[in-house]
Amino acid sequence: MFSLSTLDKQVKAKLPRAGNIKAAEYLGEAFAGRAKSKGVSSIVFDRAGYLYHGRVKAFAESLRKGGMVF
Repeated sequence: MFSLSTLDKQVKAKLPRAGNIKAAEYLGEAFAGRAKSKGVSSIVFDRAGYLYHGRVKAFAESLRKGGMVF
């Protein structure tokens, strides 16, 4: 099990601001990479009531690009 956020040192070094679509895309790519390295390829994506647009959509699409299956 692992976690990742925009406060992670590696992610924070790449992103000047964390609350935008570009940050969500990068976080999704980084998350997918770490998950793959741990042997995880299938996940459950819970939007927690947020609409599927903007940062949520960017994060989900970058996870899919990284090979995650929902």
